[in-house]
Amino acid sequence: MQSTDIVTLFVIFFGIFFISVIAWAVPVRLWVEALSAGARVGMGYLVGMRLRKVSPPAVVRPLIWATKAGIPLKVDDLEAHYLAGGQVERVVRALISADKASIEMSFQQAAAIDLAGRDVFEAVQVSVNPKVINTPKVAAMAKDGIQLIAQARVTVRANINRLVGGAGEDTILARVGEGIVSSIGSANTHKEVLENPDAISKTVLARGLDSGTAFEILSIDIADVDVGKNIGADLQTHQADADKQVAQARAEERRAMAVAKEQEMKAKVEEMRADLVKAEAQVPAALADAFRQGHMGVMDYVRYNNIQSDTSMRQAIASGDEADTEPLA
Repeated sequence: MQSTDIVTLFVIFFGIFFISVIAWAVPVRLWVEALSAGARVGMGYLVGMRLRKVSPPAVVRPLIWATKAGIPLKVDDLEAHYLAGGQVERVVRALISADKASIEMSFQQAAAIDLAGRDVFEAVQVSVNPKVINTPKVAAMAKDGIQLIAQARVTVRANINRLVGGAGEDTILARVGEGIVSSIGSANTHKEVLENPDAISKTVLARGLDSGTAFEILSIDIADVDVGKNIGADLQTHQADADKQVAQARAEERRAMAVAKEQEMKAKVEEMRADLVKAEAQVPAALADAFRQGHMGVMDYVRYNNIQSDTSMRQAIASGDEADTEPLA
């Protein structure tokens, strides 16, 4: 291979490489699109975006949309928002929607909302078309002890001026649930709530629950009210069971005391019987001593035996009478 052929191949290879680099660094097609749409973006600026690791289509195409919609934006602002981690396309769409809906919104405001983590395009849509939020079922008890389970539909509209720093839907749901519980709890009977559920809506709506939130509450409608448990009766039943257990415990305590008292009396009886047996055991010795000292004669001893026999006979007769009076099995 001649040297001229090698030079020719080198020139061709270098030319192809140079054209590829130029095609990558200079998005000619995108520059033509911007130029035809009236969005002024210099060729050198596009090359600089490549060097700053910024995707030119992600910045220039939203600029074209804004220019076509009649919204003046600067490419520097869009690139800065892109470098800050924002969604340039979403912000521009939100600005176009707000402009068509006659809602005042600046690019700085939309960019701040987007960087705050909120969907600015959805916020504009909710601001134009109010959103309906269904609350979870809320259980509350009226003064008569009947539980009511209510569910509400909250119609809200996004407040553009409070999207940055304002509370979200969870706060709205929590406040509405608290208002429902308070309204039902203040009712004298559950029938009042069932007859006029609109009173709950008026009471809750009058509290200004949208204060400090990113939404404006337009209406609160009670979708459903169901009757739950009779909590008052359940509480009374539990209280009665507790009183019953206390009474049973006290009765058991008194029974135990009575049993202990009975055992104590039985012990005293046995003690007295032991004393009696001991005393009876001393009688023969006392009789013998009386004989020795002459305090008792034979006739006295005979009379003593007769008295004992008579006493035993009387006891036997008494025992027989008690047995006769017992009912037959």
